[in-house]
Amino acid sequence: MGWLTDETGLERNAANHVALTPLSNLRRAADIFATREAVVHGTMRLTYAEYHARVSRLASGLAGLGVRPGDVVATILPNLPAHAEAHFGVPACGAILNAINIRLDVDTVRYILDHGGARVVLVDTAFLPLAEAALEGHAQPPVIIEVPDTQAGHEPSGNHRLYEDLLASGDPAFDWIMPQDEWESLALNYTSGTTGRPKGVVYHHRGAYLAAMGQVISWRLVLYPRYLTIVPMFHCNAWCHPWMLPLLGGTMICLRDVTASGIYHAIAREGATHFGGAPIVLNTIIHAKDNERLPFDHVVEVFTAGAPPAAATLKAIEPLGFNITQVYGLTETYGPATECTWHDGFDTLSPDDRAAVKARTGVAMPFMEEITVTDPALTPVPRDGETLGEIMHRGNGVMKGYYKNPQATQEAFKGGYFHSGDIAFRHPDGYIKIADRAKDIIISGGENVSSVEVEGILMQHPAVLLAAVVARPDEKWGEVPCAFIELKEGAAADEAELIAFCRARLAGFKTPKRVVFTELPKTSTGKIQKFELRRAAADL
Repeated sequence: MGWLTDETGLERNAANHVALTPLSNLRRAADIFATREAVVHGTMRLTYAEYHARVSRLASGLAGLGVRPGDVVATILPNLPAHAEAHFGVPACGAILNAINIRLDVDTVRYILDHGGARVVLVDTAFLPLAEAALEGHAQPPVIIEVPDTQAGHEPSGNHRLYEDLLASGDPAFDWIMPQDEWESLALNYTSGTTGRPKGVVYHHRGAYLAAMGQVISWRLVLYPRYLTIVPMFHCNAWCHPWMLPLLGGTMICLRDVTASGIYHAIAREGATHFGGAPIVLNTIIHAKDNERLPFDHVVEVFTAGAPPAAATLKAIEPLGFNITQVYGLTETYGPATECTWHDGFDTLSPDDRAAVKARTGVAMPFMEEITVTDPALTPVPRDGETLGEIMHRGNGVMKGYYKNPQATQEAFKGGYFHSGDIAFRHPDGYIKIADRAKDIIISGGENVSSVEVEGILMQHPAVLLAAVVARPDEKWGEVPCAFIELKEGAAADEAELIAFCRARLAGFKTPKRVVFTELPKTSTGKIQKFELRRAAADL
């Protein structure tokens, strides 16, 4: 017989149960860290009390614009204080944050705004042309709120209501609308995935709260970190880091443009202790010019993800004062979900072997229940360092699903796991290592590029008969798109022409960097053999 045979009177109530939400983190910080520096951007310095008041004003101002619980509020913003404030202010009025990638083309932004149904969109002055073009002809366009970044010289256009005016209209004592159920939606993030049209990934409050808590453990964080914003807030909400920092009374140091000099300035002058970024950021630091470097005397902790970092990159950057931890995840897993946890025994390895271990994808973070590698029958592959399978996720750090796409959601969750589409093997110690990416996704500078989408654009050119796009290794970006083209009989086109054709229709990072004219290798059924093209691209 169990000890608790009668649980009468042990029900949930207001005293013993509160829905988990990252909003709680800032409410707490505004009290216990009230005078500590919360956000830094040039000469702008916000304490936690000021940060909380501005967030409350934003929530109140949005409510005044008619934003209601369940509505969507979008952003087209770089990593600025306003973007951090939106991560709390939008859900504090009960709305759902849709942070849009500023590097996308007009057509994709138009699709996202239409599909997500944003009521309001906060737009950086520099990206007003993108937003305005995306909303042209929109039946019920969202209200544009302009966010000038005067620190970077972007003065108001005079064409839209200003962000600071919206805040001025709001109440700093606004009573936040907290979720009654932690399953309520918090954020809507679009990812290209493996198709040309992006899918809307929906986050809930519970997942974001637990992801924020889990990363404190994985990153070995203590009180008062000074965090440099390199991961864009439109990428998995900067891996949930804006929601995490108030837990520790941390300072967010905003960096609008990721440059070597900007990174070194933030570390040496602002005392940045932590940042996350793709391997391209590591290469930027490694190859910085002498006049871009500044001396610093502390070790900077770095989470790197977005593409598997080369062991040579890891070996080159650590002597410069950086300790690198590789993490891995997807938009569908709130950003990082695995970490290359460092064991004591790794310290005795040679520098080359240490770098090879650090290049592993790793093991599950604390907020995930299980991350494994399985065959198509969902049987875990042997831990032999060579048998390939697909990375599978299960736990609280998995999305609710794809917005307005139940079929894709059902497919992604088949068998009780989230299917990542990434191909990997497991080492004998259980560490996962990505070997390839399913369905030909190219990851360029941390951005997902759908080869299908790029091929579709190339096929629009009147001279193109067939197009195949694969990843080509690139020292700066990790990978870049490389196009192989068969021309129509009697037609003519050159490399520059096709690159320009794509650039006019796609975001820059999706545009092929090389175009090769050749007869495409095919199977007997006409399927293009991309593995041959990858080999050819690597030799270019």
